[in-house]
Amino acid sequence: MAQVSIVTSQAGALIGNDCAMRFLFVGDSMTIGSSGDFTWRYRMWQHLEATLPGGYAIVGPRTELYDTGANAPVSYAYGDPAFPLAARRHLAGWGEGWLHMAPAIAPTVAATRADVLLVSLGLIDLGFYTDSEQTAANARAFITAARTANPHIKAVLLPVIPNIRAESDAPFAAECDLFNVLLAKAVADLDEPTSPVLLASRPTAYDIHEDTYDGTHPGPTGEHKLAAAFADAMHQAWGVGGPYSTG
Repeated sequence: MAQVSIVTSQAGALIGNDCAMRFLFVGDSMTIGSSGDFTWRYRMWQHLEATLPGGYAIVGPRTELYDTGANAPVSYAYGDPAFPLAARRHLAGWGEGWLHMAPAIAPTVAATRADVLLVSLGLIDLGFYTDSEQTAANARAFITAARTANPHIKAVLLPVIPNIRAESDAPFAAECDLFNVLLAKAVADLDEPTSPVLLASRPTAYDIHEDTYDGTHPGPTGEHKLAAAFADAMHQAWGVGGPYSTG
Protein backbone atom coordinates (compact mmCIF):
# COMPACT_ATOMS: atom_id res chain seq x y z
CA MET A 1 0.00 0.00 0.00
CA ALA A 2 1.37 3.44 -0.90
CA GLN A 3 2.43 5.64 1.97
CA VAL A 4 0.18 8.64 2.58
CA SER A 5 1.75 12.02 1.92
CA ILE A 6 3.37 13.66 4.93
CA VAL A 7 1.52 16.94 4.46
CA THR A 8 -1.90 17.10 2.87
CA SER A 9 -2.81 20.27 1.04
CA GLN A 10 -5.78 22.50 1.73
CA ALA A 11 -6.79 22.53 -1.92
CA GLY A 12 -7.76 18.95 -2.69
CA ALA A 13 -11.05 18.86 -4.56
CA LEU A 14 -10.47 21.83 -6.84
CA ILE A 15 -7.22 20.55 -8.31
CA GLY A 16 -8.66 17.22 -9.30
CA ASN A 17 -11.07 19.03 -11.60
CA ASP A 18 -8.44 20.98 -13.55
CA CYS A 19 -8.94 20.23 -17.25
CA ALA A 20 -5.25 20.60 -18.11
CA MET A 21 -2.10 20.77 -16.05
CA ARG A 22 1.30 22.02 -17.18
CA PHE A 23 3.96 20.11 -15.24
CA LEU A 24 7.51 21.38 -14.73
CA PHE A 25 10.14 18.98 -13.34
CA VAL A 26 12.73 20.78 -11.21
CA GLY A 27 15.74 18.98 -9.81
CA ASP A 28 19.42 18.17 -9.60
CA SER A 29 21.44 15.27 -11.04
CA MET A 30 18.85 12.72 -9.94
CA THR A 31 16.27 14.49 -12.12
CA ILE A 32 18.25 15.49 -15.20
CA GLY A 33 19.83 12.02 -15.38
CA SER A 34 22.86 11.03 -17.43
CA SER A 35 23.43 9.36 -20.79
CA GLY A 36 21.57 6.06 -21.04
CA ASP A 37 19.17 6.75 -18.16
CA PHE A 38 15.43 6.46 -18.54
CA THR A 39 15.00 9.03 -15.69
CA TRP A 40 12.12 9.29 -13.25
CA ARG A 41 10.76 12.00 -15.54
CA TYR A 42 10.20 9.32 -18.15
CA ARG A 43 8.40 7.13 -15.61
CA MET A 44 6.19 10.10 -14.64
CA TRP A 45 5.42 10.78 -18.30
CA GLN A 46 4.26 7.18 -18.66
CA HIS A 47 2.09 7.61 -15.56
CA LEU A 48 0.55 10.83 -16.85
CA GLU A 49 -0.16 9.20 -20.21
CA ALA A 50 -2.01 6.41 -18.40
CA THR A 51 -3.94 8.54 -15.91
CA LEU A 52 -4.36 11.99 -17.50
CA PRO A 53 -4.39 11.33 -21.26
CA GLY A 54 -4.88 14.60 -23.11
CA GLY A 55 -5.15 16.49 -19.82
CA TYR A 56 -1.56 17.54 -19.23
CA ALA A 57 1.58 18.98 -20.78
CA ILE A 58 5.21 18.78 -19.69
CA VAL A 59 7.05 22.08 -19.94
CA GLY A 60 10.55 23.42 -19.35
CA PRO A 61 13.49 25.11 -21.05
CA ARG A 62 15.76 22.04 -21.23
CA THR A 63 15.51 18.54 -22.72
CA GLU A 64 19.02 17.16 -22.37
CA LEU A 65 20.73 14.60 -20.15
CA TYR A 66 24.12 15.07 -18.53
CA ASP A 67 27.11 13.59 -20.35
CA THR A 68 29.68 12.58 -17.73
CA GLY A 69 32.40 12.24 -20.36
CA ALA A 70 31.88 15.75 -21.67
CA ASN A 71 31.13 17.08 -18.17
CA ALA A 72 28.20 18.97 -19.62
CA PRO A 73 24.45 18.57 -20.26
CA VAL A 74 24.76 17.73 -23.95
CA SER A 75 23.39 14.19 -24.24
CA TYR A 76 20.05 13.11 -25.72
CA ALA A 77 20.72 9.38 -25.34
CA TYR A 78 17.69 8.47 -23.24
CA GLY A 79 17.15 4.85 -22.24
CA ASP A 80 14.06 4.84 -24.45
CA PRO A 81 14.74 6.67 -27.73
CA ALA A 82 10.98 6.85 -28.25
CA PHE A 83 10.57 9.17 -25.25
CA PRO A 84 8.82 12.09 -27.00
CA LEU A 85 10.81 15.30 -27.30
CA ALA A 86 7.98 17.37 -25.84
CA ALA A 87 7.84 15.12 -22.77
CA ARG A 88 11.59 15.44 -22.13
CA ARG A 89 11.30 19.08 -21.04
CA HIS A 90 12.55 20.01 -17.60
CA LEU A 91 14.41 22.49 -15.40
CA ALA A 92 17.09 20.27 -13.87
CA GLY A 93 20.84 20.43 -13.73
CA TRP A 94 23.80 18.38 -12.58
CA GLY A 95 25.15 20.12 -9.48
CA GLU A 96 22.21 22.52 -9.23
CA GLY A 97 20.14 22.90 -6.07
CA TRP A 98 17.64 25.18 -4.35
CA LEU A 99 20.39 27.81 -4.36
CA HIS A 100 20.43 27.84 -8.16
CA MET A 101 16.77 27.21 -8.87
CA ALA A 102 15.34 29.90 -6.57
CA PRO A 103 16.45 32.75 -8.88
CA ALA A 104 15.62 30.73 -12.02
CA ILE A 105 12.09 29.62 -11.21
CA ALA A 106 10.12 32.86 -11.73
CA PRO A 107 11.32 33.50 -15.30
CA THR A 108 10.88 29.82 -16.12
CA VAL A 109 7.32 29.71 -14.80
CA ALA A 110 6.53 32.90 -16.69
CA ALA A 111 7.99 31.61 -19.94
CA THR A 112 6.46 28.12 -19.79
CA ARG A 113 3.19 29.01 -18.06
CA ALA A 114 3.80 26.09 -15.70
CA ASP A 115 1.16 25.52 -13.08
CA VAL A 116 2.45 22.38 -11.30
CA LEU A 117 6.03 22.07 -10.03
CA LEU A 118 7.43 18.63 -9.22
CA VAL A 119 10.60 19.40 -7.27
CA SER A 120 13.42 17.12 -6.09
CA LEU A 121 16.20 19.24 -4.59
CA GLY A 122 18.29 19.53 -1.45
CA LEU A 123 20.96 16.85 -1.50
CA ILE A 124 23.41 18.80 -3.62
CA ASP A 125 22.82 21.95 -1.54
CA LEU A 126 23.63 20.16 1.72
CA GLY A 127 26.58 18.37 0.17
CA PHE A 128 28.32 21.38 -1.36
CA TYR A 129 26.66 24.75 -0.84
CA THR A 130 24.49 25.44 2.22
CA ASP A 131 23.57 24.06 5.62
CA SER A 132 20.08 22.83 6.46
CA GLU A 133 18.72 26.22 7.59
CA GLN A 134 20.10 28.08 4.57
CA THR A 135 18.80 25.36 2.26
CA ALA A 136 15.32 25.58 3.79
CA ALA A 137 15.42 29.38 3.38
CA ASN A 138 16.23 28.91 -0.31
CA ALA A 139 13.32 26.49 -0.66
CA ARG A 140 11.01 29.14 0.79
CA ALA A 141 12.47 31.75 -1.57
CA PHE A 142 11.85 29.36 -4.48
CA ILE A 143 8.11 29.10 -3.71
CA THR A 144 7.81 32.84 -3.16
CA ALA A 145 9.53 33.53 -6.47
CA ALA A 146 7.38 31.01 -8.36
CA ARG A 147 4.28 32.77 -7.08
CA THR A 148 5.42 36.09 -8.52
CA ALA A 149 5.10 34.51 -11.95
CA ASN A 150 1.94 32.48 -11.21
CA PRO A 151 0.05 33.31 -8.00
CA HIS A 152 -1.84 30.01 -8.34
CA ILE A 153 1.19 27.78 -8.82
CA LYS A 154 0.96 24.30 -7.30
CA ALA A 155 4.01 22.44 -6.03
CA VAL A 156 4.97 18.99 -4.81
CA LEU A 157 8.30 18.87 -2.98
CA LEU A 158 10.28 15.70 -2.32
CA PRO A 159 12.40 15.57 0.84
CA VAL A 160 16.02 14.49 0.68
CA ILE A 161 16.01 10.73 0.21
CA PRO A 162 18.54 8.08 1.35
CA ASN A 163 21.98 8.43 -0.22
CA ILE A 164 25.44 6.90 0.07
CA ARG A 165 27.08 9.81 1.88
CA ALA A 166 24.43 9.87 4.60
CA GLU A 167 25.01 6.17 5.17
CA SER A 168 28.63 6.73 6.22
CA ASP A 169 28.74 10.40 7.31
CA ALA A 170 26.72 10.87 10.51
CA PRO A 171 26.90 14.70 10.60
CA PHE A 172 25.75 14.89 6.99
CA ALA A 173 22.92 12.46 7.72
CA ALA A 174 21.86 14.70 10.61
CA GLU A 175 21.84 17.72 8.30
CA CYS A 176 19.64 15.83 5.83
CA ASP A 177 17.23 14.87 8.61
CA LEU A 178 17.10 18.43 9.95
CA PHE A 179 16.53 19.85 6.49
CA ASN A 180 13.62 17.47 5.95
CA VAL A 181 12.05 18.71 9.21
CA LEU A 182 12.55 22.32 8.14
CA LEU A 183 11.17 21.59 4.68
CA ALA A 184 8.03 20.08 6.22
CA LYS A 185 7.60 23.23 8.31
CA ALA A 186 8.09 25.40 5.24
CA VAL A 187 5.43 23.45 3.37
CA ALA A 188 3.00 23.81 6.29
CA ASP A 189 3.68 27.55 6.43
CA LEU A 190 3.49 28.18 2.68
CA ASP A 191 0.55 25.96 1.72
CA GLU A 192 -2.40 28.10 0.60
CA PRO A 193 -5.82 27.22 -0.83
CA THR A 194 -5.09 29.18 -4.01
CA SER A 195 -1.47 28.02 -4.32
CA PRO A 196 -1.14 24.62 -2.67
CA VAL A 197 2.22 23.18 -1.64
CA LEU A 198 2.50 19.49 -0.85
CA LEU A 199 5.31 17.49 0.72
CA ALA A 200 5.58 14.04 -0.79
CA SER A 201 6.60 11.06 1.29
CA ARG A 202 10.08 9.66 0.99
CA PRO A 203 9.83 6.68 -1.39
CA THR A 204 8.68 3.56 0.42
CA ALA A 205 11.42 0.93 0.97
CA TYR A 206 13.99 2.93 -1.00
CA ASP A 207 17.26 0.96 -0.88
CA ILE A 208 20.34 2.75 -2.17
CA HIS A 209 22.01 -0.62 -2.82
CA GLU A 210 19.15 -1.83 -5.01
CA ASP A 211 17.47 1.32 -6.33
CA THR A 212 20.53 3.34 -7.38
CA TYR A 213 23.56 2.60 -9.54
CA ASP A 214 26.05 4.49 -7.38
CA GLY A 215 24.39 5.05 -4.02
CA THR A 216 22.75 8.30 -5.12
CA HIS A 217 21.43 8.31 -8.68
CA PRO A 218 18.36 6.14 -9.31
CA GLY A 219 18.39 3.07 -11.50
CA PRO A 220 15.17 1.73 -13.03
CA THR A 221 13.58 0.63 -9.73
CA GLY A 222 14.58 3.88 -8.08
CA GLU A 223 13.14 5.88 -10.97
CA HIS A 224 9.81 4.16 -10.48
CA LYS A 225 9.88 4.86 -6.75
CA LEU A 226 10.62 8.55 -7.23
CA ALA A 227 7.86 8.92 -9.80
CA ALA A 228 5.51 7.06 -7.49
CA ALA A 229 6.26 9.44 -4.63
CA PHE A 230 5.07 12.39 -6.71
CA ALA A 231 2.18 10.58 -8.40
CA ASP A 232 0.77 9.12 -5.20
CA ALA A 233 1.10 12.42 -3.34
CA MET A 234 -0.94 14.24 -6.01
CA HIS A 235 -3.51 11.48 -6.21
CA GLN A 236 -3.97 11.09 -2.46
CA ALA A 237 -4.01 14.79 -1.58
CA TRP A 238 -5.47 16.39 -4.69
CA GLY A 239 -7.30 13.65 -6.58
CA VAL A 240 -5.01 14.08 -9.60
CA GLY A 241 -4.44 11.10 -11.89
CA GLY A 242 -4.45 7.74 -10.17
CA PRO A 243 -2.27 5.52 -7.98
CA TYR A 244 1.13 4.84 -9.46
CA SER A 245 1.53 1.48 -11.14
CA THR A 246 4.57 -0.18 -12.67
CA GLY A 247 2.37 -2.67 -14.53
